[in-house]
Amino acid sequence: MNSSVFAVAADVHNQSTIENMKRDLLNLDINSQIGSCMPIASMRIGTFIHNIEVNPGQGGKLVRAAGTSAKILKEPKSRYCLIRLPSGAEKLIDTRCRATVGTVSNPSHGAKKLRKAGQSRWLGRRPVVRGVAMNPVDHPHGGGEGRSKSSGSYGKGSRTPWGKPCKCGFKTAKNRRRN
Repeated sequence: MNSSVFAVAADVHNQSTIENMKRDLLNLDINSQIGSCMPIASMRIGTFIHNIEVNPGQGGKLVRAAGTSAKILKEPKSRYCLIRLPSGAEKLIDTRCRATVGTVSNPSHGAKKLRKAGQSRWLGRRPVVRGVAMNPVDHPHGGGEGRSKSSGSYGKGSRTPWGKPCKCGFKTAKNRRRN
């Protein structure tokens, strides 16, 4: 008789455990699972995301650098959702586009100290040479005897390698259409 009582008690305990697990699974929010990839339409406002598609089905294009994340600003109820990118820019993205919940790992990637010049070359970075250390054919600041300013002829200010002035607010970049 004692063995049947223990068997009934074990069955009741197992059933209650299974019911608790089912209840926990129903209440589990997929948005809180870091690393899950889903359409932006099924995410909540304020979620941090990365690896965002620009066009549906195209694959992740935005926010992929180490340690970065974007934030959903407006509830994705309409066709487009407002997202703040790491640069601070706010962009409207189609809610059918997919993104991954969470931030990209390895946030200390940019803080890594390079031990020698060769290590910088391994990364494909070429050395930066000052204009005053060049010859006049290479840069407007080049030439002159000793440490001369402005390529030896006084009256010229700082210039870009293409000869445009680069101080006092002079705009050197090409005009781009602003959104």
